[in-house]
Amino acid sequence: MFLLSCLGDFILSAVAAVGFAMTFSVPVKLLKHCALLGGIGHSFRFMMMKAGLSIEWSTLFAAMLIGVLGICFSRHYLAHPKVVTVAAIIPMVPGVYAYKAMISLVELSHLGYSSDLMDIFVTYSLRAAFITGALSIGLSIPGIWLYRRHPSV
Repeated sequence: MFLLSCLGDFILSAVAAVGFAMTFSVPVKLLKHCALLGGIGHSFRFMMMKAGLSIEWSTLFAAMLIGVLGICFSRHYLAHPKVVTVAAIIPMVPGVYAYKAMISLVELSHLGYSSDLMDIFVTYSLRAAFITGALSIGLSIPGIWLYRRHPSV
């Protein structure tokens, strides 16, 4: 059952990554790599979350994996790494958390202050911010690490 869930997660995130890659006008020969990276990254995050890691840390490690694999693909196809990696991380953007934060903010505005609504707003806002930060940091670390001009020690 777990493998079936991972496969479904892989396929759905690969489709989303290809859709965003087409929106960003990625060359046709790189679309399959965007799909592969999107599926691998999201499935890796899914597996780490099932293993007990939080979504923020799972997102950071999955974005780092996408960054490293994107650099490998880009060297082979002589393209910039961002061509394949940006579309691949889009399926991991925290849309549900941002949506729930905005809904709680609208309810705070409409119904007035409530400590429960404020708690929901702060929780979901911080979670969305940390996931977005993990995506950006995780995507940039492999480039900084692999393109060093000086020794790492």
